[in-house]
Amino acid sequence: MSGTLVVRRLGRTDYQPTWRAMQEFTATRDGQTPDEIWLLEHPPVFTQGLAGRPEHLLRDAGVPLVRTDRGGQITYHGPGQVIAYLLLDLARRGLKVRELVARIEQATIDLLASLGSEGQRLAGAPGVYVGGAKIASLGLRVKGGCSYHGLSLNADMDLSPFAAINPCGYPGLRVTQLRDLGLRSDPAEVGELLLQQLQNHIGSHHG
Repeated sequence: MSGTLVVRRLGRTDYQPTWRAMQEFTATRDGQTPDEIWLLEHPPVFTQGLAGRPEHLLRDAGVPLVRTDRGGQITYHGPGQVIAYLLLDLARRGLKVRELVARIEQATIDLLASLGSEGQRLAGAPGVYVGGAKIASLGLRVKGGCSYHGLSLNADMDLSPFAAINPCGYPGLRVTQLRDLGLRSDPAEVGELLLQQLQNHIGSHHG
């Protein structure tokens, strides 16, 4: 049971109800509840993590801002970005948060490698970068030993709203996406490839 990963492909869903559904799932799960990965896109929205500071929103871009309960600062979600939310019982899998973050990053790096690009970590700044530009953001919440929130990977989207924020709290941080790197960037295809990598790195490891 502990290694099982149920996959839900939710399509394009609004941020707020999806967040509430993650909270509800986490609050009501028990020791027998299978872990889940939710694969989806959001309509345009800025989300600000628990440590987020309002000054990192530089101007009004006509995009709603939601203050949420994940770690991290402010980021942007929009159509053409692949999002994977990881609803995992970390205690059951014998995973520490830091190890989970490392595995999510490695899954993303392996995905980029399979597409012909080199992804890197940046010390002190969770996520994955290509040539110093951020391509994937990561923010988690752990409650009662269980995680929710997760990873967003820029595939084929309008990046301009990122200019209205200090992405993840870093002024002038460049962002990039698969399309701009000349890589395979269809969000549905990329989502399935990401899912395979996440299952490789998380699904086969459990306590």
